[in-house]
Amino acid sequence: MSPSTSNSNSSKATIAAVLAVAVVVVATLVLVQTLGGGGDEQQGATTATEAPPTDGTCNEPPALPEKPLQFDEVPPKSLAENTTWTATVHTNCGDIVMELDGKKAPQTVSSFISLAREGYWDDSACHRLTTAETDGLSVLQCGDPTGTGSGNPGYGYGVENAPKDYQYPRGTLAMARTQDPNSNGGQFFIVYDQTELQDPTGYSIFGKVTEGMDIVDRVAEQGIGGTLGPAAPKQPISILSVDVEKTAS
Repeated sequence: MSPSTSNSNSSKATIAAVLAVAVVVVATLVLVQTLGGGGDEQQGATTATEAPPTDGTCNEPPALPEKPLQFDEVPPKSLAENTTWTATVHTNCGDIVMELDGKKAPQTVSSFISLAREGYWDDSACHRLTTAETDGLSVLQCGDPTGTGSGNPGYGYGVENAPKDYQYPRGTLAMARTQDPNSNGGQFFIVYDQTELQDPTGYSIFGKVTEGMDIVDRVAEQGIGGTLGPAAPKQPISILSVDVEKTAS
């Protein structure tokens, strides 16, 4: 065996040994990362599905969606026509349960159901709180993923089931809009004290709150001046997700 051949074999053996060690190290790292990643993912999942507070407190609100969802068409009113639905709005302050009236407001309820199923409101803040003293109405306004009050789902539709007497009782669930009657979309408001809205076109009433008005009351009691602006609730309240279920047809 020549000296050059011996050196070559020795080098090959050294390289093979190094590669074997490297494979062991990489395999160990992959195993550690897999186990660690699994733990982190589980922790994140636990945080995301953490039960909402029931003791009158609020969890830290999530960051607003980076890119709110947009849609091309208004959902067909046939989705909710002549039916009643229950919507459970999970917020960082607790659950708010609503009854949706598809018999009186089929287009509005159909839109609400569709947006809820698509996750349109996930992590969206309630951006506006009004008081009778300063605004003449007592509502908590939600449903805009941008948190600015100007966001919409990409479509609009007209007013339905507006009260002829302009009265919006406590617990009423109604759609917010611009001066354009056909601008109903994703923003809605919850009335926390009897309100009269003298608008000739009116605002679509599509349901009522059946559980969780105490949450709205606590937010209202804190007043305005939140991080989203001077008209935002001082106590931040955000929609984490919305579940909908048909309860009658």
